[in-house]
Amino acid sequence: MRHTDERAIRARNESAWLVPTGQERTNWSLRERMRRFDPDEEVDVVVVGCGAGGGTLTQRLARAGFRVVALEAGPWWDPARDWVSDEAASHKLYWTEPRVISGKDPVALGSNNSGRGVGGSMVHVAGYVPRFHPSDFETYTRDGVGADWPISYEELRPYYEQIEEELPAAGEPWPWGDPHDYPHHPHPLGPNGEVFRRGARALGLRTAVGPVAIPNGRFGHRNHCIYRGFCLQGCKVNAKASPLITHIPDALAHGAEIRPDSMVSEVVVEHGRATGVRYFHGGREHFQRARLVALAAYSIETPRLLLLSATPAHPDGLCNDFGQVGRYVMVQGAPQTAGRFHDEVRMYKAPPPEVTCEEFYETDPSKDYRRGFAIQNVSPLPITYSEHVTAQGHWGEVLREYMRDYVHWAVLGSLCEFLPRVENGVTLAAENDAHGLPVANFSYSEGENDNKLEAAAQAVMEDILRAAGAQEVITIKRYAHLVGGCRMAADERSGVVDRNRRSVAVPNLYVTDGSVMPTQGSANPALTIMALAARCADHLRATARSGLVGEAVRG
Repeated sequence: MRHTDERAIRARNESAWLVPTGQERTNWSLRERMRRFDPDEEVDVVVVGCGAGGGTLTQRLARAGFRVVALEAGPWWDPARDWVSDEAASHKLYWTEPRVISGKDPVALGSNNSGRGVGGSMVHVAGYVPRFHPSDFETYTRDGVGADWPISYEELRPYYEQIEEELPAAGEPWPWGDPHDYPHHPHPLGPNGEVFRRGARALGLRTAVGPVAIPNGRFGHRNHCIYRGFCLQGCKVNAKASPLITHIPDALAHGAEIRPDSMVSEVVVEHGRATGVRYFHGGREHFQRARLVALAAYSIETPRLLLLSATPAHPDGLCNDFGQVGRYVMVQGAPQTAGRFHDEVRMYKAPPPEVTCEEFYETDPSKDYRRGFAIQNVSPLPITYSEHVTAQGHWGEVLREYMRDYVHWAVLGSLCEFLPRVENGVTLAAENDAHGLPVANFSYSEGENDNKLEAAAQAVMEDILRAAGAQEVITIKRYAHLVGGCRMAADERSGVVDRNRRSVAVPNLYVTDGSVMPTQGSANPALTIMALAARCADHLRATARSGLVGEAVRG
């Protein structure tokens, strides 16, 4: 375990001490005293999106003295008021604005891959924060598939370590990829995790507990996890980390302004440089002038915004001179297998991701597919679990019987590294949204390697549950975690941004969300997105100090 000086953590991110004590969950004084820039004032940076990428970038730049305004399309949540122990009532956390889905294997958008509001989708993810492996950064060189990143794992390692300490992350020492440990000890296992470990041991598979962005114990003024099982519906006690309670409050304390309910419609470019963004708020269109624009609006909305921002000089959309905007959007195959046990399991009584196995993460030369998958235990609540049952064709009395049996089931989930394909991506649809702007059309089709990988993951999960004593197993195929669409690359013909997330077409326009990722690994992407944003912030600080950015930002 790392033994990190608490003073050093607090010096870097004070948000855990900014949470109110007592029953209150929101620091209203901090929000009310927030710095507010004049509407006509030119700020140093305007950030679009307050999720993993945008929240981290805003916090880092505010601490460095930049004048930052962050715009978020969704609301500013209050955990005590807005988040409830009700699965159906939590759907407001998702992005439910209209989108068109198409392709051979259309991907449903919403609960497991999209968020709306300050904090982004991290407010309703399970809090699982594994690192990518070194191999993820050079899949083409190693395995002949995907694409190599223009940066290496070694360049990102110190930022992984920073973010793990700031969340902070809890877990057992990690044996896979680049072996490392975590700031907090792992959480105690719930019954679902015990089932997973029992089955994995019977098959000779290594497992590890964590890592989750939930401190094991009280951290600052944040409460201990109470194991209520509603991590995906918003952590009501502020135990689970998300930008809403970690990096955004810290950004406010250092002079940033957050504007919720502000839907950005256009990046404005004049004489080859971004001069700010237009956005809708309160039914009116506004303009925020800025020396630098950073987009962190998600793998659907960031490409859409660039396409909506076409100019005579860029008729096909900003940064799209070589047709790369919206290309190579990826989803992870995320099949889930449920097993029925004689004894009660009550899988919901713990954070959903407790135990992980990454034994199948890397390419196995003996298999007829490339790359791999990871397995976690997951704990769907009853409505989501019912989707597993109906996917088997069960309705009526049979469905009711399965639902009455809910407490006897355990569920494993896999994340499969589906490969980037140029035809999978975002374009503008013929339909318009409430502001009269074309919505995104996301087209997706699986490849042969994806099909084989998903089948292999399903087989392993079913074997693990049977080895643990399951009397029946059922599997549902699904997707999770969108990334790509504005990939970073070593040359302008192969991507949208360079290794520092600076766009190749507009020198003071950056992209700092998961859309820049050339490949996606078999790991949840949130930690990597935050690490990339932290690295981008260091780049901007360094260039501002050296004068290389010039008039784009103020040092």
